[in-house]
This record gives sequence, C-alpha cells and structure tokens, in this order.
Amino acid sequence: MEKIDADLRGYQRGLTQMTIKRRKTRVVKIGKVRVGGDAPISVQSMTKTRTSDINSTVKQIKELEKVGCEIIRVAVRDESDARAIKEIKKNIAIPLEADIHFNYRLAIQAVSSGSDAIRLNPGNIYREDEIKEIVKVAKQNKIPIRVGVNSGSLNSGRNQKPVTSNQNVSELMIKSAMEYIKILEKLEFYDIMVSLKASDVLTTVEAYRKMARACDYPFHLGITATGLSFEGGIKSAVGLGILLAEGIGDTIRVSLAGESRDEVKVAQWILSSLSLRQFGPQIIACPTCGRAQIDVVTIAQELENKLHGKRCTVNGKRPPKVAVMGCEVNGPGEARDADIGIAGGKGCALLFKKGKIIERVKEEDIAERLLKEIKASD
Repeated sequence: MEKIDADLRGYQRGLTQMTIKRRKTRVVKIGKVRVGGDAPISVQSMTKTRTSDINSTVKQIKELEKVGCEIIRVAVRDESDARAIKEIKKNIAIPLEADIHFNYRLAIQAVSSGSDAIRLNPGNIYREDEIKEIVKVAKQNKIPIRVGVNSGSLNSGRNQKPVTSNQNVSELMIKSAMEYIKILEKLEFYDIMVSLKASDVLTTVEAYRKMARACDYPFHLGITATGLSFEGGIKSAVGLGILLAEGIGDTIRVSLAGESRDEVKVAQWILSSLSLRQFGPQIIACPTCGRAQIDVVTIAQELENKLHGKRCTVNGKRPPKVAVMGCEVNGPGEARDADIGIAGGKGCALLFKKGKIIERVKEEDIAERLLKEIKASD
C-alpha cells in the first residue's frame, strides 16, 4: 500500500510538471494586446448588437470587459457601422477588431475610424486591387489583418465554383488562406493573423494542424456556429482543447448562440483547464451523490460568483485551488492537492489545507470561511 501511495504521489507530481510547448509564431499587436510569440493566449468575443447603435454596443462591450474579455470584434455591415467605431472607441478600454465582408470600402472606413484590426473573409473580398487598397491604409495605421477563412463561404471565391461533397473542406480552407497570404506578402504586408473556422470540430482541427506546418503567422482559434451555450461550449472545449494542448493557438473566441459573457467565461475555463492562463482561483467540486449532506452546488456557485476573475494568489505566486467536496470519501483525500477545501458532513464541513484537517465549520458559514482563508493566503 505504501508503494502504491508513493507511486500515486509521483504520478501527481508528474502531472503538475507537464507543460504545453507553444508553436513558434510571429507577433502582431491588436491595440495594446500582443498576439503570438510568447504572449498570453488572449480571449475574444463579438458584440451581438447593431454596431451603429453606439450606446447598446458600448454597454455590451463594457459588460464583456468586466468578465475579462481582452479583444472585441464588431460587425460592420454598412458605412454607419464603420463610422460608429470612432465613437465606440472613445468609450471602451479593450482593442476593437472590425469584421468586414463583401465591401472592401467598409474596411477602409473602419480603419479610418480607429479600428485596431480588421478581419477579411477571402470568400467575399478577394480582388487583388481591392486588397491592395485595404493594405495601404492598414500599413499607414499600423494595424494587423486577420485572414478569416470560414468553411461556409468557400463557395464565394474567385473561381465561383461551389464546394462539392467529395472535396476536402480543410484543404480548401488552407488553400484559400494561403492564396490570400501570398497576396498580402506580395504587397509587403506581414502583420497577419489567420483563422480557419468550420462548424465541424474535426474539420477545424485538421485545418489548423496542417496550416501550422505551412506558415508562422499567429492563429485565431474558433469553432464557428457551434449552437446554443451548452452544446456549443462542449464543441468548443473539445476542438480548441485539442489544438491548444498541441501548442496551436494564440487568441481564441468561443462562438455561442447565447450571451457573449458566456463566450468569454467558456474561453477562460478552456485556457485554465490546460494551465495556459489563470483567471482567478480554480474551484473544483465533487458531482455529489447520496452521501452528500451539504448543498455542494450552491456553495460552489457562490464561490464562483465571488471569485471569478479575482486576482488572488497563494503566497503571491499562483491562484489557489479550492475544493468543495460533499463527503469524507471525496475530501480531503481526493482533493489533497487543493490549497484549501471543505469535506461535507451533516450540516457542517471539515475545513482542510493541503489535505490536513484544520477545523469544523457550520454549513451556513462554509462559503464565508473559505473566502476568508483564500484572502489570508495571498
């Protein structure tokens, strides 16, 4: 038994020592945010308001700033949207990227209005003379261009040939991106980001993997049109998790048919689960069963609400790991590596640190007591 325990401890130490080796890329700047190289993988979202509705758009961006969004993208459908960027920029703290389709003049207007980056879709802005005009203003304003390939608009390219079922979509996405990059490089423009998004997880993963071997530009990761928050969060976690674990990806957006705040939180949880970023204390909780005699879910939710995004640490070094366990079976034993946690009893819980029991706490005092200990550990 002692040997098994020793092997387990060695295995757990090995897990904590595992690191992800990031793909080496160039670095671009979106406003104050560096993307690529050794820069932290940034979290993006996109507004769901009409951009020309300045008040609503600013309000939504400020809400996203509060939950940790680091780059915001806005849709530019017409000139009123493009002109609105100037006023929006005055009222927000994070960089803004303009999403452009069909009309290259809107890209020029968005840049003139102060956009920190522009996304172009090779499927509907592909004429070289038009790209040249966009590059001219991008150079003048020193902003990057994202080559944003989407599997759903591959049939709108220069050859106007629809994608057939027997064609490899990931290969077509890569071809589209590479042709666009060649045009930009011919124009001596290199502040480039790339995205290759499909709604199918495996298609997206294959496209990014292959593209990672073809260029050294930073990647914006995403799975497009994933669906509602629950299903979409799972698809995004699977697809982005695979790529991020392989060191691929420099900035991410989780696309959900739901609240933009959820996009940011899911993206943060994905990065945190791979130890690529930390956005506050890591809260673990058992799934509960018939042995649990305290309300694990309510306690864990209260902690999540109060601690998400909070910059607290253990001895000033790293965010604490906090465990909410329903009984003596799951804790402190299974949560021995937690910095602090509780193991539930009948209307009470045992408070423990690094597996060592400290005291007994009444159920109604659990959340407050944990918060106090977390604050004291900083």
